[in-house]
Order: sequence, then C-alpha cells, then structure tokens
Amino acid sequence: MNFVMSYSGGKDGALALYRMLADGHKPVAIITTVNVEQNRSWFHGIQEDLLKSISDSLKIPLISCACVPGEYAEAFETGLIKARQWGATACAFGDIDLGAHRQWNEDRCKNAGLTCILPLWKQSREDLVREMIDLGFKALIKIVQSDKLDESFLGKDLTIPLIEKIKLTGSDVCGENGEYHTFVYDGPVFAHPVAFEKGNVIDFGTHKAIDIRHKA
Repeated sequence: MNFVMSYSGGKDGALALYRMLADGHKPVAIITTVNVEQNRSWFHGIQEDLLKSISDSLKIPLISCACVPGEYAEAFETGLIKARQWGATACAFGDIDLGAHRQWNEDRCKNAGLTCILPLWKQSREDLVREMIDLGFKALIKIVQSDKLDESFLGKDLTIPLIEKIKLTGSDVCGENGEYHTFVYDGPVFAHPVAFEKGNVIDFGTHKAIDIRHKA
C-alpha cells in the first residue's frame, strides 16, 4: 500500500511510521501542518528547515501545509489530495486512543479520498513509549505543560528512567493529555541523526518550550 504519513516530528508519529514500513507499506510523503506566522509545525513547534532535515534523513518527501488556525483542516486536506495525486491510497496517523482525534482524521481522509489508518490505536500508552525507546528512537522533550511538568524535563531524551519520573508527577507517561511533546531526531527509520542545537527555554505561561534550531 502506498501511504502518506501524518508527521509532526514527535514520537507517536515516528513509531507509527516504523510500523507501516515494517509491514511493507510504501511512503509517498510525510505531511505536516505549519503555523504560517511562525514557520514552525503546529503543536510540536519544529522549525520548517528542521522538518526538511527530517524529511531528508527519512528519505521521504515532505508535504508542508502552511496555514493559520481557521484554515487548518482545509490546508491538511489539500495536502492529502496532493499525496493522493502522488499515488497514496491511505494516510497513517500516530493517534492512540482519543476518539475526537480519530474522527478528525477520518473526516479529513474521507474528504480527500483516502483510507485512514491508525497503527497504534487502542494500545497501551506506556507499552508504546517503552517500545519506541527499545527500538532505539531518540526523542527529546521539546515542550512541557507548565502545571504538569517542570522545566527540568525540557531538552532531555526519553529514557526508561525518565518516563518513570514522569509517572511520579501524575502525568500521563505518553503525554497524551498534552503534558509534553517530543522532537524525534534519530532512530531505525532515519538514515542519519538530524543535526540540531538546543537554544533557550521560552515561557509561554501555560507551557514552556526549548528552542531547537537546525545545525548546518
């Protein structure tokens, strides 16, 4: 099956992509929505030049959907239609168990004429994080929700000891409630590590983020 991967740069998308490839499916593109005002991916805040570096290392073309909030769904569907024109018959997502997310995914795929696939659906959140780590993915915590996780978690790679610390805070180990977001820069689906450098921590009030910049 030819597919397009919904990929914002985080751990769940990386694991879902790994599973699709392991099952023998062929990716025609990764698709990412980008905040047109910031030139960063929505939710994970990854700069567009880093997204291109990710695409290069994955050896999968990037479909970048630049948009403002009110155009988000329309822009994503336009990107899906482009992927269909490239030969995709399905779009895969890294969502795990949130029904509203699944419905949104299915609606977008239906409007674009694609099948919706969720390789991680209804599986144990903790098992998925552990699988991702055991497979050798390198996922750096890029954003934390201020009332859930403190600044000390920013910039650290997810490891088994670290997810145990996350559990002790009462946060979801997978960050499915928005406790944290990750930037995956290496692993079994990458040809080489994505080169980057860490910048300053930015306080947005409700959440904090470490700036990640492309390194030439």
